[in-house]
Amino acid sequence: MPPTAKRSHETQSFSVYYRRCDDAGAAGAAPIRRGQPGYRPELDRDGDGVACEPYHGR
Repeated sequence: MPPTAKRSHETQSFSVYYRRCDDAGAAGAAPIRRGQPGYRPELDRDGDGVACEPYHGR
């Protein structure tokens, strides 16, 4: 599923929303750092400011 782009008429800017990290990865946007379009805390599992980073099992 592609990201949803929403345009704000007041600011003339775009925001990107990824429902899941799979969606961000498919769009080539992962990993997403805090401050980048599409970042949201719900996608940042360990709270380090990087969402949808690769998981390296322990």
